[in-house]
Amino acid sequence: MGPVAKGIFLTKGVGKHREKLTSFELALRSAGIAEFNLVRVSSIFPPNCRLIPIQEGLKHLTPGQIVFTVMHENATNEPHRLVAASVGLAIPSNPAHYGYLSEHHSFGETDQKAGDYAEDLAASMLATILGVDFDPNTSYDERKNIWRMSDKIVTTRNVTQSAIGDRDGLWTTVVAAAVFVDLPEGR
Repeated sequence: MGPVAKGIFLTKGVGKHREKLTSFELALRSAGIAEFNLVRVSSIFPPNCRLIPIQEGLKHLTPGQIVFTVMHENATNEPHRLVAASVGLAIPSNPAHYGYLSEHHSFGETDQKAGDYAEDLAASMLATILGVDFDPNTSYDERKNIWRMSDKIVTTRNVTQSAIGDRDGLWTTVVAAAVFVDLPEGR
C-alpha cells in the first residue's frame, strides 16, 4: 500500500526567462518547491489530512525527496497575455471522508475568476459523491451557499497564480500546487 499524506500545503509562483524550461524552474523556485522531485498525482484530498501552512510543510521535506503534488502550470511568450494556473480544494465536514482537488489553467482570466472556477470544480466533484443536491446551472456563489448549508462540505479554497506575459517576449510561467506531506504522528 502506498503512502497516505497527513498534511497538504498550497503554494504558487511565477517565473520569467528567455527559455521556457528555465521560466518553469523559476516559477517552482518562486513557489518554494524547486528542490524536490515532484510527482503529479490525481485529485483526491486524503481522509484525515490537514491543510497546513507552507512553512510547516517545508519543514517536513528534504531536497531531492520525491514529493507528490497536484499541480498545474501555464506559460506564454506573448507580450501582455494574461495567464493563470489554479488548484481548487474542497474538504468534507467528515474528516474520515476524502475530498477533492482540481486543476485549472486559462488565458485572460484574473486570479479571482480562475480561482473561483477551480474551487467550483473541486466542490462540485465533492458535492456529487456526498449526495448534495444542486443545480449546476446556478452561479458558483449560489452553489457555494447550498454546499455550506448542507453541512457536508466544510472548506473550499484555491491557490491561484496569474501573470502578464513579459513585454519583451520572455517566457512567463505560472504554477499553482497542492503539495502532500507525511506528518509525524500526533501533529
